[in-house]
Amino acid sequence: MYKFFAQLSLATFLFSCVSGSPSTVELSPQKEEKIPERSFLALGDSYTIGESVLEKDRWANQLIELLKSDFTINRFDVVAGTGWTTRNLADAVARTKPAGTYNMVSLMIGVNNQFNGQSIDTYKKEFTELLETSATLAHADARRVFVLSIPDYSITPYAQAYNREKIAQDIDAFNKVAKDACDKMGISFIDITTLTREHPEAAYIADDQLHFSAKMHDLWASRVVGTAKIILR
Repeated sequence: MYKFFAQLSLATFLFSCVSGSPSTVELSPQKEEKIPERSFLALGDSYTIGESVLEKDRWANQLIELLKSDFTINRFDVVAGTGWTTRNLADAVARTKPAGTYNMVSLMIGVNNQFNGQSIDTYKKEFTELLETSATLAHADARRVFVLSIPDYSITPYAQAYNREKIAQDIDAFNKVAKDACDKMGISFIDITTLTREHPEAAYIADDQLHFSAKMHDLWASRVVGTAKIILR
């Protein structure tokens, strides 16, 4: 009998040691991974400043929302204005002197050069200079810059009073100049012109009948986000 109780006591002791109590188990708290912080500068004209759309609906602001699960954009600056040509933008950058450098810089400019009948040679020269400025602001790294093509406003109601076919041809010519300049510098050129041509519906046009709505800006942001994630890695 003594032997039986001795074995039972030993078994009880061993079970107690093995099983333990949940309160005696200490787990090291897992460190929450911090989302990287990045900076973004958007350069351009009315399409970048978001003419006729709310600030939150600009493509650049919508892009930041799409990026937030991977990156926190802790500094976001915009140098853009309605009606600006390449010369207007260059002057504005020189005047405002954006502070420091950025992890990512976007450039979207040229529609007003076309609208005002400026020569494509002037555009080529000034656009290339803006690319160089953008690269300088992006830690002197052209790979941190991306360019959005010029949207085709010939599909808007406003353009009914103009030669729509010529507008579309001009925009193609200006976009080719921009793409060639980007290719030479190793800068990403993102085609959003096709999106404007694929969606002439009223829902994609702003109330002013010339610019594009938040819905179109959403399409632009969605097309850009993949490139932006690569740049910000």
